[in-house]
Amino acid sequence: MRLRALLDTDALGLKLLGGEEELDRTVRGVMTTDLRDPSRYLSGGELVLSGLAWRRDAADSEPFVRILVRAGVAALAAGEAELGPVPEDLVAACARHGLPLFAVNESVAFATITEHVVRQVSGERAGDLAAVVERHRRMMTAGPAGGGPDVVLDLLGSDLDLRAWLLSPTGRLIAGPRVPGPALAPDVCARLAAEHLSAARTGRRGPHRVTLGPTTYSLFPIRGGGRSPQAAPDVRETVLSDWLLAVEADAGEWPDERLDLLQGVTQLIAVERDRRDAARTVRRRLAQEVLELVQTGAPPAEVAARLRVAAPVLLPGIGAAPHWQVIVASVEWDDGRGEGGRIAQALLEEILVDAPPGSSGRGTHGSGAEPSARTAVAHTDDEAIALVPLPAVSTEHDGSETGILADALLEAVRDPLSAGLDGDGRLTLGVSATVHSAEGLRGALEEARHARRVAAARPGRVCAAGHQELASHVLLLPFVPDDVRRAFTARLLDPLREYDRRHRAELIPTLEAFLDCDGSWTRCATRLHLHVNTLRYRVGRIEQLTGRDLSRLEDKLDFFLALRMS
Repeated sequence: MRLRALLDTDALGLKLLGGEEELDRTVRGVMTTDLRDPSRYLSGGELVLSGLAWRRDAADSEPFVRILVRAGVAALAAGEAELGPVPEDLVAACARHGLPLFAVNESVAFATITEHVVRQVSGERAGDLAAVVERHRRMMTAGPAGGGPDVVLDLLGSDLDLRAWLLSPTGRLIAGPRVPGPALAPDVCARLAAEHLSAARTGRRGPHRVTLGPTTYSLFPIRGGGRSPQAAPDVRETVLSDWLLAVEADAGEWPDERLDLLQGVTQLIAVERDRRDAARTVRRRLAQEVLELVQTGAPPAEVAARLRVAAPVLLPGIGAAPHWQVIVASVEWDDGRGEGGRIAQALLEEILVDAPPGSSGRGTHGSGAEPSARTAVAHTDDEAIALVPLPAVSTEHDGSETGILADALLEAVRDPLSAGLDGDGRLTLGVSATVHSAEGLRGALEEARHARRVAAARPGRVCAAGHQELASHVLLLPFVPDDVRRAFTARLLDPLREYDRRHRAELIPTLEAFLDCDGSWTRCATRLHLHVNTLRYRVGRIEQLTGRDLSRLEDKLDFFLALRMS
């Protein structure tokens, strides 16, 4: 029961003296005491009734309240029958420690309050025990085989008044309650996933409690692969594999019976999780076969024949031979141990749920979509390789190829995965261009691998690069040794930075704008809102300080690269 219910019961004669914001605390028991230190008899959640016989002077209130708070009691009710009104020093001590304080009218016996609390708490516990038995029976009957996780979430809502959502480790909404109520926003899904992964990295057991705005959520991990919900999680597998059940409630106040019920729910959902993983077996096998043919240099005709077998499974109803993209992903652990390929495979499959063919990669993250039947992901010890079929429409109206863009793949998942990988490892992805036949797959695989190496040279826990960057100076810059980069940029830019620091001349911004305008005096002056003569003076000062000539292509290129590497 809640403290608020006690206050609303007129027969108990309780008057609130402090702690109004804590009235939603749960009362799990009641204890009457006048001991100066009753901690040995407290287990947490009690309403403590006291006639204040322990108090000799004002100095006694602070240590008594501190003992109650440390023991986790729900509230203190002080009787007025013996000593009159509750002392102000006790009111102040409770306020300092956030402990709700009630005054018990002298006409009300402590026995009356004790009997009421015991009756209410005992009734709720009996009801919860009955509910555990019945809910387990119903959920085992109507679980994944009878409608998937949606059925379980509906039962939680209708029978236990609990709103709950099933999320992937990237924050994708897999299932939610079908009862009326506000939907869980995609940004909230991502935040909950990030908080769950951060908590899981510490090795703490669930449920993890998270407060976002006015709402508290309890996050229960969904262990796949037959792992026990009570087992200490493998942090790396948890980061990339475990689903989570987000319940709109504070499980820290729940009795053990209700926690046991929710653990049973997670086991039911884990069965559904394993079923979906098993459904990916065929697609994984097809991808592995194609990958082996491509990597061993098999004739294009043999690869094409295998792709014709794969196409109906990966893209049913397409009606024509599709085009393909290759995506390579790798998870690298900071300690250098562990197989990153197998874990990257599971994560890449999850990310590609939101990459419908023919799109820019901006899918329906958080939409509750089923895992994509369009992609096939194989893996080696070090990397995962996805074969993504696309509709056989090669160009948009502007002539650019359709397909998945590298940055768009990570747009919705970057924050959750960065939180989950922080301090443990990195995820890097490379995306190839679209190829129109089996002959192009070998080149696409190498292109995706090169793009992933470019991504790996960037800072951050989660990075991606696309094939467009392989035809640019951007491909070269990440592989320049750090000491060379520092020496090159310092030689060209340090004189300008020092001059700007002393004179506030804005030479660096001027140089950036001048190069961006392709050396056009008029366009650059307009962009900077300067007179052309002022711009010429600044460019002359840049040339004087660096000994370079900005009318020469070689010097322009040096400045351009220095700015990009700084």
